[in-house]
Amino acid sequence: MMHVGDMAEMIGRAEGHALDAVARALWAAVAAKQITEEDAGRLSAAIEARRGLGEAVGGLQHGRVTFPVRKPQRAPERTEALERCRRWAAAGRMPPAIAAKFSQGEQAALAVIAVEVTKRKACDMAIGAIAAVAGISESTVKRAIRQAKALGFLTVQERRVSRYRSNTNIVRVISRAWLSWLDLRGSRGGVQPRPGTNTSDPERRRQRPPEAAQRAVGEAGSPPGQWPMRSRG
Repeated sequence: MMHVGDMAEMIGRAEGHALDAVARALWAAVAAKQITEEDAGRLSAAIEARRGLGEAVGGLQHGRVTFPVRKPQRAPERTEALERCRRWAAAGRMPPAIAAKFSQGEQAALAVIAVEVTKRKACDMAIGAIAAVAGISESTVKRAIRQAKALGFLTVQERRVSRYRSNTNIVRVISRAWLSWLDLRGSRGGVQPRPGTNTSDPERRRQRPPEAAQRAVGEAGSPPGQWPMRSRG
């Protein structure tokens, strides 16, 4: 004999398609006069509420509650790496005609290499170090170097120490267009800033250095220590 308490317990445990069986059992109990119409109405509402709970969390599959798929979110570290990659790619470390042959990540890798070349005439950074600085993967660095070498923009010198060990490779820029571009940026021995004379101080403009004054006096034929007399008229 089915009681209201037993039916309520069954509804609380049932999920998915099992609720259909519980509903059939409920109305069978009503037909057998085991459960009143009033109690059946409340139990039927509980079954529907149970169904709505399952649909609210993502639907029912094979009698088990499934949750909606979350959209993947990038970790903060990955977001920072993407921003770093964009900055390096937009740094202008290679001519546009050369940069157009590479992806954004490859441009970032080659930009890091170009900075090392401008400082030391060659880049001996490890692949992992270049990837970390540029915010890209090591495979992207390897692909960028391999493609740039195939196009004749770079040379790669391997430094094998033993059969199972080697030092980092030395990468050099050999493209004239690329080197000229770096020269124009003033980063490979181009125009260097030189300190100039401060002309903003009026006292410095009115004064002449002692040695220059002595030369001017000597050229005018005046005795040392005296200024030449200017003739009027």
